[in-house]
Amino acid sequence: MDEIVITPEGRERLEAELERLTNDGRREIAERLTRAVASEANRAESAEYLTVLDDQALLERRIALLAERLRSAQVIEPQLGNGRVDVGERVRVRDLESGARLELELVGTLESDAGAGRVSVASPFGRAILGLRRGEVAEVHAPRGKLRFKVLAVETT
Repeated sequence: MDEIVITPEGRERLEAELERLTNDGRREIAERLTRAVASEANRAESAEYLTVLDDQALLERRIALLAERLRSAQVIEPQLGNGRVDVGERVRVRDLESGARLELELVGTLESDAGAGRVSVASPFGRAILGLRRGEVAEVHAPRGKLRFKVLAVETT
């Protein structure tokens, strides 16, 4: 999957972040700049003023990055009810070596977040389970060797 894909939920999360940064983030930076300018006669030597300018640059870079990602991403809807692991669906798997069970959501590259259980379709694990059905085994080539996972269930999110 070479194109940049995103689920409808992932698009909503990115749009919400973009809106929050554009509105609240910029307003906060403007307020901080106003306070820094008012409290310091020599802006070039004001650590507070220079810090706010750095924060403003970081904020504007994040806003530009989010806007570009949203422009370039292809929203993809899961193929509901086909029984196969697809982008936008939750999958429960069992590690065949350790017996550990995992529940993950397969998502586009822009919305992956391992801590939240969202795995990118472009990751080795995502590529291995994409298209599998319940009962099938995925082999993932990882730095520590070959890992095997059995698909226990596929469900829509």
